[in-house]
Amino acid sequence: MTQPQSPSSDTQWPRWEVFKQDAPGRPHQAVGSVHAGDPPHALLTARNVFVRRPAAVSLWCVREDNILTATPEELTTNPALLDTPGEPGTYHVGVKRTNKRSMTFVDLSGTVQASGGGNALRQAQVMHPDVLAWMVFPDTAVVRTDEDPGTVESWFAPAKDKTYKQQQHYGVIGRHVGELKRAGLMPGRAASEEGA
Repeated sequence: MTQPQSPSSDTQWPRWEVFKQDAPGRPHQAVGSVHAGDPPHALLTARNVFVRRPAAVSLWCVREDNILTATPEELTTNPALLDTPGEPGTYHVGVKRTNKRSMTFVDLSGTVQASGGGNALRQAQVMHPDVLAWMVFPDTAVVRTDEDPGTVESWFAPAKDKTYKQQQHYGVIGRHVGELKRAGLMPGRAASEEGA
């Protein structure tokens, strides 16, 4: 559906979009992408990159070339996107409602039965007319973690015990930079410059 960005894509692993579910009943969200050689590699890489904090119960990966995205502006300038062919079946619909949550691209809002990617995009447009972007992809293109408790435990529980913390959780070692500035101890800065 989407054309590769680079003509030399045969020399690099394909890109996979990663969808993470934070809790049962919550939507999967597009959180970023990874490059991987095959589906299991994509899932493992996605876990290593995106499951750094405890909020995760499911991961999905979809190859870039199986995803069709569009904005209202793109559909105005290129209405042929609505005629994009594809296999008939179940398609997942993702929507971007706001720019406020920059950590995710789209939230998956449901599925549609479609004759192809363009038809799924057309249905997404009707279902969600006032959004910033739509994303559709066939269910058959999704590689996902198993939902059994053993898999969820082994894949996602270790993140709960990681010592990863945000930068602000670490104290300052030595003297704070503000204190050094006030004392005129910063390189190229004298105490007399403070009042100027």
